[in-house]
Amino acid sequence: MRLKKMLQTLLIITTTTIMVSGCFAGNRENREDDEREYERVRLSTQLGPRPFYLVNDMDESELKQELQACSKKKKFKKSDFSIGHRGAAMQFPEHTVESYVAAARMGAGILECDVTFTKDRELVCRHSQCDLHTTTNILATPLAAKCSQPFVPAELDPTSGEVITPASARCCTSDITLEEFKTLQGKMDAADRTATSVEEYLDATPSWRTDLYTGNGTLMTHAESIELFKQLGTKMTPELKSPSVDMPFEGDYTQQDYAQQMIDEYKAAGVKPKRVFAQSFNLDDVLYWINHEPRFGRQAVYLDGSDNPDQAKQTIDMMSYLAEQGVNYLAPAMWALVTAENGEIVPSEYAIAARAHGIDLITWTLERSGLLASGGGWYYQSISDVTDNDGDMLVLLDVLAQDVGIKGIFSDWPATVTFYANCKGL
Repeated sequence: MRLKKMLQTLLIITTTTIMVSGCFAGNRENREDDEREYERVRLSTQLGPRPFYLVNDMDESELKQELQACSKKKKFKKSDFSIGHRGAAMQFPEHTVESYVAAARMGAGILECDVTFTKDRELVCRHSQCDLHTTTNILATPLAAKCSQPFVPAELDPTSGEVITPASARCCTSDITLEEFKTLQGKMDAADRTATSVEEYLDATPSWRTDLYTGNGTLMTHAESIELFKQLGTKMTPELKSPSVDMPFEGDYTQQDYAQQMIDEYKAAGVKPKRVFAQSFNLDDVLYWINHEPRFGRQAVYLDGSDNPDQAKQTIDMMSYLAEQGVNYLAPAMWALVTAENGEIVPSEYAIAARAHGIDLITWTLERSGLLASGGGWYYQSISDVTDNDGDMLVLLDVLAQDVGIKGIFSDWPATVTFYANCKGL
């Protein structure tokens, strides 16, 4: 009831609001069944100015002309191709009610809760078990005393002012109970390693993000995220985060218990397996779901954590094994799926190999790199030579969608992907 009232307040629900135009997989009968399954929050899809700004920033091309023509559309629909990465984390505190609602407003058809656990083994939405010191206000509360490692200010050279030892802290969900976790407030994920005070340490949001929406950052349990996503009418992609504590936790809470507990919360909420894309960077988790929860395992996503081309090559070498084990979805970072040839972005060896093995691809993360004038950084490492403006992200998105054939893409600002998906009928 508390969550429903909060959601109603956030959305300013009235009897005259417009139902989001659904973009669900399957036939009309299945879509009508989905509509009956949940009491939907009534939302209209709103993209804001950013997608259109990016189109105008593109180099002249047929794609730019096509997207400019599409900009004249009056209505846009949500799309399962558009996945809200931690909600709408470019400008909203990640994994909060506010972030998820913003992503749904921007037409994200799938929303992500990264799942970890508290000291009393309750599942909550956080990107890492030990990120509370950068994603919440915990260091500014009495709960700071319970952190695994208290805040230590940076040590600076008294003459030059240069950092000798960076500021540090380590606060984990497993340090506190669920009740204590729910007293915290979400903030933008950032920390100032040169800080000599807690206030300085917490005040570190990058210039290309914003603190405008941090006045309220309502943290969520995993179960609450399920209920919220049901009301928003979205599908769900929970990621089982690797524990930062030794497992079995406190001697008897095993990795398998943890993996099963996450699925059990969907079953308890009556969510159909076809609406859930469980993810993990740990292949054993994915294989556990395939073997012990096969209805959920069919859509389980193996996240590839390859950091460079050599590691990506190792994944290519194991694709036959993944296919044999029943892994149907593979999700590397965007750079792994493309390369540059003759000044153009084209599918990579990785993308071609996955297609040859019948493995569907999802990728991450658009709108997470700031300005792209200098090549785009880590997410664009394979095409940095042909990346020099923000509009290039739409060129990359087009290659990923049309040539690589991805099934969906995570974005920190889903409106960009929702716009493209509508223009291309995805």
